[in-house]
Amino acid sequence: MSPELRQGLKYLIGGMMVLISIIPFYVLLYLAMNTPAGSMFKGLFLLPDFYFTNFVDAWNGSKLGRAMLNSTIITCLAVTLIVFVASAAGYSIARYRSRLNLTIFNTLLACMMIPAIIITVPLYSLMKSIDGINTYWAMILLTAANALPLSVFLYASFIRTLPKEVEESAVLDGCTYFTAFYRVTFHFLRPVTSAVVILTGLGIWNNYGQAVFFLQSQEMRTIPLAISMFFQTYGAKWNLMAAAALIGLAPAVLVFLLFQRYFIKGITAGALKG
Repeated sequence: MSPELRQGLKYLIGGMMVLISIIPFYVLLYLAMNTPAGSMFKGLFLLPDFYFTNFVDAWNGSKLGRAMLNSTIITCLAVTLIVFVASAAGYSIARYRSRLNLTIFNTLLACMMIPAIIITVPLYSLMKSIDGINTYWAMILLTAANALPLSVFLYASFIRTLPKEVEESAVLDGCTYFTAFYRVTFHFLRPVTSAVVILTGLGIWNNYGQAVFFLQSQEMRTIPLAISMFFQTYGAKWNLMAAAALIGLAPAVLVFLLFQRYFIKGITAGALKG
């Protein structure tokens, strides 16, 4: 096979994969922008009716405003906690090799193999005993704890690729190791931090399996819960369902676009080189 033909096949396969990935999102957008009468692919399939009232009705009917606020608070605070705790833990594990650190690291790796939904029942008993049901702080700590094993693994693997002279020079200038890490080393962690923010942030934003147990009141519902209840109420109205889904999806897509510059670099350097 000639190099030109091989290159052409690569572009063809890549284009087909992109097309297959885009089709479901286009169908969702098509349904969301069609009138109720035309929402089931009536008329010209390639061109929707641009009926933007669906988004207004979906926003009001599903009470997405309060749900988006709840999801934003929980996701932002949890991701912030994850970044600072996981980066410090990853730094300690990467720079200070000891039997204790190795045991902690292996334990975290083992925790990555356990689906979070499995421990929901004992967690519910714990949350109820400490009055953590329908509270921000409990959901923030819970989602952060679920995401810490993967985050620590990525940070530790990425920091191992950095030269130790980065922080040692700062220590010689009078900084403590703690200060040197957050003032010097942390600035080199942008790629892996972007990867952690995207991976953990999307997981927390889309968390349904645990939120349905721990956020039971209507005022505390997050985006997945609000959309789920909206689907149960307006299940036959595909245009409203698609509009609500797009509204809930938009912030996650925006965050990915903001951090995608460093995402691939962070994943490859943090997971493959380590």
